[in-house]
Amino acid sequence: MEQNSNENKQFLLDQRYLKMASIWAQNSYCKRRQVGALLVKDKMIISDGYNGTPSGFENNCEDENNLTFPYVLHAEANAITKVAKSNNSSDGATLYVTSSPCLECSKLIIQAGIARVVFYDNYHKDDGIKLLKEANITIVQVELNN
Repeated sequence: MEQNSNENKQFLLDQRYLKMASIWAQNSYCKRRQVGALLVKDKMIISDGYNGTPSGFENNCEDENNLTFPYVLHAEANAITKVAKSNNSSDGATLYVTSSPCLECSKLIIQAGIARVVFYDNYHKDDGIKLLKEANITIVQVELNN
């Protein structure tokens, strides 16, 4: 009975953090897709990120043909690099991200020691998720309840 209770608590926490990540995504200046991410460890948010341009660049993510500039950072990459500049460690943390990670972000997730990735929306490719599974990182896709 206690395991069910713990699983239910974790599910509710996962939903709450994902809702927070989706609110954080609204900070993105990207027009095509806004993605938000939170890094959580020991029930503390240790980093956050959203997709956008690197520091010092104009907050414009797409060209005149609505194609994303190649230098735009994904939300996960922003959260991971932000925690790297802090006194926190992402080792064993959970990454909450509104969209499943791409292959490049998945490599960063593995190297950062993140143990769990929780998301609700699927990225157009699943190679990132496949790599994370191969690295034995826990993957959880959650449906958001209003």
